[in-house]
This record gives sequence, C-alpha cells and structure tokens, in this order.
Amino acid sequence: MGAIPRRARAGKLRLMRALLEESFRAAVAAADPLHILPAHLPAPPRGRTFVAAAGKAAASMALAVERHWPRNAPLEGLAITRYAHGLPTERIRVVEAGHPVPDAAGEAAARELLEEVRALGPDDLLLALVSGGGSSLLSLPAPGVTMDSLKAMTRELLRCGAPIQEINTARKHLSSIQGGRLAAACRAPVLALIVSDVTGDDPTHIASGPCAPDPTTIADAQAVLREYGIAAPGPFSETPKPGDPLFARVENRVIATARRSLEAGAAVFRAAGIAPVLLGDDITGEASEVARAMAKQALEVRRPAALISGGECTVTVRGAGGRGGRCAEFLLALAIALEGVPGVHGIAADTDGIDGSEDNAGALLAPDTLARAAAKGVDAQRMLEANDSYGFFSVLGDLVVTGPTRTNVNDYRAILLA
Repeated sequence: MGAIPRRARAGKLRLMRALLEESFRAAVAAADPLHILPAHLPAPPRGRTFVAAAGKAAASMALAVERHWPRNAPLEGLAITRYAHGLPTERIRVVEAGHPVPDAAGEAAARELLEEVRALGPDDLLLALVSGGGSSLLSLPAPGVTMDSLKAMTRELLRCGAPIQEINTARKHLSSIQGGRLAAACRAPVLALIVSDVTGDDPTHIASGPCAPDPTTIADAQAVLREYGIAAPGPFSETPKPGDPLFARVENRVIATARRSLEAGAAVFRAAGIAPVLLGDDITGEASEVARAMAKQALEVRRPAALISGGECTVTVRGAGGRGGRCAEFLLALAIALEGVPGVHGIAADTDGIDGSEDNAGALLAPDTLARAAAKGVDAQRMLEANDSYGFFSVLGDLVVTGPTRTNVNDYRAILLA
C-alpha cells in the first residue's frame, strides 16, 4: 500500500517541476529577438545602414535584422557577443569576446565598431542593437585607461556585490564608447533597439547606455569606487548629458523587458489553474536576504499560487568562495528558510542561460530538497556560507541547464505553493 502514495508523490513532483520549467521557457521566449525585433525595424535610409550590436543577445538580434532587411538595401555591421553566443550570419560580422570581465578581443572589436560609426554620414543609419552584457563587451578604455586596469576594477566591483547601475556608472566615465559616446561619434540618425536586463528599463543603464544621455557625473563614478575602496584605474572623463542637442537625432527604444517575461511565465501558471502573484520585476538586494523575505511572503499566500519575481540580486563572496550565481544562491537560501513547510517548489534562473560563471541558468527546488541533500551528506547551511550553491544543486541533479539563450531580461524566479 505504501508504494502507491510514493508513486503519487513522485508524479506530483515531476508535474510541478515540468510546470516550473515551462514557465521559465515562456519567459525566455517572450524576449527572443528573433520573434520580437522584426516589428521594430525602420525603413532603409537613402544611404547605407550599419548595425552596431553588443550584448548577450547581439548575435540573435543581428540575425533577426538580416532575415527581415530588404535584400536590395545596403546592410553591414559588427555584433560583439559573449563567447559561445555567436550565430552564423551573412551581412553582419559576429565577434565573440569576454564577459563579465572584458578582454582584448572585445577591446579590438569595440575600437573597430567605433571607427565604422564615425564614418557614417547624414544619409546613413546607425542601427544599434543593445542588450545586457554590452558593458563589458563594448569595453574601449578612454585615453589614459588601460584594459588591464579596467578589468581589475570590474573584477573588484563584481566581487563586492556592487549593483549593476553602480558598476556601469564607473565604467561609463572610463570609456570611449559608453555613456552616450557611441551616438555622439555618429553623424547619422541613430535608432537603438534595446533588450533590457536592468530594473527600471532605463536605456542609460543597459550596456552602459552607448546611445543614451548619461545623467551621472564624474563625481558619481568617484563615489562608487570610494564606497568599495577601489582605486580608480585612470582619469575619469565626462559623458554627454540629457538635453544635449546631439540626442535630437537619436531614439532609444526598449523592445523587451523583464515585466513582459514575468507576465508570460504567469500565463503558464494561470492556464494550469494556479493563481500567479507578480511581486515585481525590480527586486534587488543580497540574494540570500531576498530569499528570506520571500519565504515570509510565501507563508501568507493562499494556495495554490505562484509567486513570480524578476530583477537582479547580488552575491557578496566571502573568503575563497564556491561555485554558483545569484539564482542558485537565492534558491538555496529559500530552501533553508522554508525548511519544514510542505508543498513548496521553485525555480530561479537567469534568462540569459548563465547563472554566475558556471554552465547552468539556475536551479530547481522541491519539497524534499533538503532531505535529499542530507541523505547524501550535504550540509545546506555550510554550502550557503561557502557560496557554493552550484555544488549543492549539482549533487541533487537539480540544476537548470539551457545553454546560451541569446537574450537577457534578467532573472526569473517562481515559488510554487501547491
């Protein structure tokens, strides 16, 4: 008789897991450039069109343009994306480079891209395709700043858990191309199509706003480095500001957001008869602290329900650190906070397919997660303290592995209360 209930429980676990994974796939699909970008393409100009793409979605955005651009209209360009994120293209060249820490390949490609943009004239068009990850992929240090020093600063800010807006504030004032400088270098009209990976969807923060006016100042950049005790890697320079006449010929258009992806995930739960509760697409903070706050919310929700949220948490690495990113760390902290609460399932995964620096997008949580870990001799609390959430979920076979999705609208989290 005991085998039947066990089979029933196992079946429900599989069903809940499949539902969580389906919701994540829907969230990613809602931000797929191959589907959403074509509707935003302009008519070809009298002259030529140069595509300047940068970010984790750069290759898929470039391919979307190629597939829908008139064959008889001039089209060329350069797309800089993360290693292993390229796609075969015909008219727009794709270059892979370092992320989240910039490298020489990205520097060389960014320099070439800037030179091409400077050659455009009033009858031409600069079609900028911007997505998350573009800050490191478009790293072209300003005069007096070396790539090695810029890389060192980036590593330190990432290790300190600095919010991406603060990191980009520092980078914009040390760059020859970010903080509106790409648009400033161009004499042609500029249309920037943007896949947003930051809370608030402000173009100035996405890929450090290469075509957007920058409201931050040198003093702001200096304050960021001072807050984290990091030395400036070179002289800061000021960026073009809101109100500058150059932006009269520039349009920044956000075409994909975290909110739309959360709504797509919510539709999956709604179709399954589970009430979705959207907590917001702008949730930030230390991943483990956010998890504890959401655990309290989960205890107050009427079941069945799915608490859905987006945004970008941070992880402050202490000591040598382990493996894992903010999504897996969030889920491990959530499991500990909800220990003993029945019927809780969850997923936390980055829509770009990469959580931190490992090969997973995130992880899955089940009601028996901690029990299975204990049976294998794995101490959840110790793994959390070591920032080794990847190791924890890897032992259980509960990593979410998608490979590069070639889009990026930040993290997707769903806590399913069955």
